[in-house]
Amino acid sequence: MTRIDAKFAKLKAEGRKGFVAYVMGGDPDYETSLEIVKGLPAAGVDVIELGMPFTDPMADGPTIQLAGQRALAQGQTLEKTLQMVRELRKDDNETPVVMMGYYNPIYSRGVDKFLVDAKEAGVDGLIVVDLPPEEDGELCIPAQKMGLNFIRLATPTTDDKRLPKVLTNTSGFVYYVSITGITGAANAVAGDVGPEVAQIKAKTDLPVIVGFGIKTPEAAQTIASVADGAVVGSAIVERIAKGESVADILAFVKSLADGAHRA
Repeated sequence: MTRIDAKFAKLKAEGRKGFVAYVMGGDPDYETSLEIVKGLPAAGVDVIELGMPFTDPMADGPTIQLAGQRALAQGQTLEKTLQMVRELRKDDNETPVVMMGYYNPIYSRGVDKFLVDAKEAGVDGLIVVDLPPEEDGELCIPAQKMGLNFIRLATPTTDDKRLPKVLTNTSGFVYYVSITGITGAANAVAGDVGPEVAQIKAKTDLPVIVGFGIKTPEAAQTIASVADGAVVGSAIVERIAKGESVADILAFVKSLADGAHRA
């Protein structure tokens, strides 16, 4: 059982919904980013999604794209992102960490080396948005063998025929993308999301967490009420981009987490 499995089992036993927060590793700089990451668990975050900056993030909107550019400009690398997890683990051995990004940096490092290093650092799962199920042999299956969850995205365009393929070899949780399009582009609507989540849950025992388009505590609450939890990324990254203090950013994160936990 991974930390992700344990966390969602605990939430289910307590009758609570989960809150997942995304931040880009190294944005706006390494030290500030690490301070934010270390503060997320106390702000109520159940799972940390840590972005791996990449030059061509095709699933992301301008907010996340710019975060990646800021991080890369400050010298952030995949190794430094792994180092952030190692630093977190010095004080926190419980909060799950999912590394999210694209396959190119992992491929460049070497899959075997990356998986060994990620496991050693204390990473619990991966979301690699440009590797479809047809490419499971590349990373998904090797990651599972290393004891890392491989979390897959389902979207509004994932039909009944495609869904079983998406769910095959998926573990940890299913990430339901609430809107068609890129991150930060539109608002998620619970009335639209609820039936889609129910359709997925009819086919899997995994938790279904909804992301994209959640920007307020109220939205986190309404979306979490029709799923097993909510993910917020762009709304947090926007605060980082504005240069808000770490304390203010974490206070905003806490308001989002409180919203999801009220569901």
